[in-house]
Amino acid sequence: MRSLNRTELQQLDSLRAAVVKANLDIVSAGLVLLTWGNVSAVNRSLNIVAIKPSGVSYDELTPELIPLVDLETGDTIEGGMKPSSDTATHLELYRAFPGAGAIVHTHSHAAVCFAQCHLDIPCLGTTHADHFLTDIPVTRGLRQSEIEHDYELNTGRVIVERFTESGIDPKHTPGVLVDQHGPFAWGTDVKTAVENAVVLEACARMALDCSRLSGKSPDPADRVLVEKHFFRKHGPTAYYGQGPV
Repeated sequence: MRSLNRTELQQLDSLRAAVVKANLDIVSAGLVLLTWGNVSAVNRSLNIVAIKPSGVSYDELTPELIPLVDLETGDTIEGGMKPSSDTATHLELYRAFPGAGAIVHTHSHAAVCFAQCHLDIPCLGTTHADHFLTDIPVTRGLRQSEIEHDYELNTGRVIVERFTESGIDPKHTPGVLVDQHGPFAWGTDVKTAVENAVVLEACARMALDCSRLSGKSPDPADRVLVEKHFFRKHGPTAYYGQGPV
């Protein structure tokens, strides 16, 4: 890697600090037990990813412990600790989804229930539609050869495959379930990625409770209503919030 100037080094320091905070945020949001989760963020101008170190308790994290990884090669370029075992999955998503600035992976309870039952999280109402334009998809299961060789990389590839084959825009549906595994969510920055992970789990919980209440799979939300709620918050026609007037 080329030598970095002072401004670029400051950018990486800020990236590491943001990753520490985001990892603590998913704990405080109740998305994580033990060390069952990780957050990363990317500086695309430098092609460098900062990611939680593997197996390290959240209360031990400091910016200095956050490894820096080359986006293209996957090589650790700074930091004495081994990056998350899920690093190859994060890198594959960054390469395939250029709008992603940060990625959150958890094993949050309700989302994992859907993943273990091989089910999408259905869009049943406006809470879901405010953040995800479609059902939150589940990938196909990994084949034996994909598990035995390059498992984490292939986990990223089956995510990309599901979005490509189903024509799902990752900017409009910033989350996925990996079959028999758990959720990944992303956003333009760490704050948005964490928020999307929180909403993904909330939508999974609501969908589970709706199934219990109705005793069957509930009908999906009306498409017109879904699109109204999503696009009033996202895209060029958005009018929700305190944007420019």
